[in-house]
Amino acid sequence: LCSWQSGSSFHVFDQGQFAKEVLPKYFKHNNMASFVRQLNMYGFRKVVHIEQGGLVKPEKDDTEFQHPYFIRGQEHLLENIKRKVTSVSGIKHEDIKVRQDNVTKLLTDIQVMKGKQESMDSKLVAMK
Repeated sequence: LCSWQSGSSFHVFDQGQFAKEVLPKYFKHNNMASFVRQLNMYGFRKVVHIEQGGLVKPEKDDTEFQHPYFIRGQEHLLENIKRKVTSVSGIKHEDIKVRQDNVTKLLTDIQVMKGKQESMDSKLVAMK
């Protein structure tokens, strides 16, 4: 179902059987898409071979994944495999200020449009 080939990646040969038999042993689900999403969250990437071009589905149900720190016999590298998190500290105070200014401008524009709409509504009523 799953194997190491070169030692720098692993293959899932039968996704259906892998999801049914292996995933429930280690996860609270048996969903292959969820497993792949988790792999991506930890920096694993699907290996696409040039001959496949990424567009042609392979003949056999063989999906290969790799991570630069997931290497056979190099257990000490595993500590480098960490879940990706988006940090709030990466947002600059100036960016927040710009966003607040944009929101304020949008709210002002909406108020102006509401006023114009009410004016047109009253003119329509008067015309009737």
